[in-house]
Amino acid sequence: MQSKLSTLPPLHEIVQTPAGRACVEAHGHAASLACIRELLDEYRQHLLAGTAEAEGRESAARRVAGAALERLDSRNAPAMRRVLNMTGTVLHTNLGRAVYAPRAVEAANRAMTGPLALEYDLDAGRRGQRDDAVQALVAEITGAEAACIVNNNAAAILLVLAALAQGRETIVSRGELIEIGGSFRMPQIMESAGTRLREVGTTNRTHLRDYEGAIGPDTALLLKVHPSNYQVLGFTHETRCPDLLPVARRHGLPLVDDLGSGTLVDLSRWGLPHERSVQDALAEGVDLVTFSGDKLLGGPQAGFIAGRRDLVERCAKHPLKRALRLDKVRLAALEATLALYRDPDRLADRLPTLRHLARRPDEMQAMAQAILPALAAALPAGHAPEIAASQAQIGSGALPLEKLPSLALRIPAPGASAERIARALRRLPLPVIGRIAEGAVWLDLRCLDDPQPLVEELHGLAALLDE
Repeated sequence: MQSKLSTLPPLHEIVQTPAGRACVEAHGHAASLACIRELLDEYRQHLLAGTAEAEGRESAARRVAGAALERLDSRNAPAMRRVLNMTGTVLHTNLGRAVYAPRAVEAANRAMTGPLALEYDLDAGRRGQRDDAVQALVAEITGAEAACIVNNNAAAILLVLAALAQGRETIVSRGELIEIGGSFRMPQIMESAGTRLREVGTTNRTHLRDYEGAIGPDTALLLKVHPSNYQVLGFTHETRCPDLLPVARRHGLPLVDDLGSGTLVDLSRWGLPHERSVQDALAEGVDLVTFSGDKLLGGPQAGFIAGRRDLVERCAKHPLKRALRLDKVRLAALEATLALYRDPDRLADRLPTLRHLARRPDEMQAMAQAILPALAAALPAGHAPEIAASQAQIGSGALPLEKLPSLALRIPAPGASAERIARALRRLPLPVIGRIAEGAVWLDLRCLDDPQPLVEELHGLAALLDE
């Protein structure tokens, strides 16, 4: 046994191997030595237990150094890796929702790599407000008197309720007491804001008289909430904002419209289903609108409060605003994204979210033809892929029942083989995320911009399937 242990290479020999030097260069001296000691201890335990054979010192040194480099590479690999979204869901919450426009990426990079006038008025030479540039763009594009920006739409609702309804009642239809992703529920947000929920109507039908009957001296505001990720169909009735507005005016109450995803353009212009826009809501006369930045708007995660100046200013001055504000990187990216809306004729070419939503069938067909040979060569017999019609969706609570005709690469894979193939695709250096349905793995092409990286990745798929 002692002769076996004598074959263990010393640290300095391991570090001097090519892999050892590469390990130190990539991960530093201290981390490399700690990992090598860890591996040597594991090797020693295997020798003592008889579960490993002794080998020459030079060979063992190379093997331990290579294992150390591999282990540290794995430990230091980012958890948030870039992936290819081939699920058929354009705004996929689990995959980061909207992809930044190139101009937004450039703006974010400038904000990260140098000082910028974040809260500094260059004209006056003194402290300014960080929301000024973005809120001016929101007002210009939507027609709102003013705007306030926070870190997501849930934060926007939280701030509105805390600033305008704390300690008083907020009236909401029972059918709009939604739960959004991560089990966050509207009643819980209201409770956190310090307002008391007064629900009216029923799940499927809420009339104008229900709102009128609930208004009392303790009522602070009327709240309309976008159903986000569901629809109630059949025997239903919803009281819409134009009908509710006279009641709010008569009682001197603000009417707040939570649009959820929130679009700044008429999507039907690109052949997509119509979704009520921020401009539509403000034109109807609502006092405040809240909406998201990383969904249909196509920018970074953010929440907007837009509408009446006096109400927006009350929100902006509330102590919670500082806790919910955006950092410089997202503000810079948001400003660049909003600026694209000044040129709606070229918006689909410059904004990835809209480009993916409006993608033409011939584009997807060309990408499918480019990928199909490499995919077929990588798959085992019995799983020959084919180009097939698919149904995509917008995602992130926008038009939940609407489907977008799409195109996909369909891999027949009955039973457990579907998960085996899907898992191998996820293990590629650039993970490919598809979906499993109807006895097949589907790789939807709607969100793919360039087929070449996928073609190159597929060369390694066969080896992953054999493991």
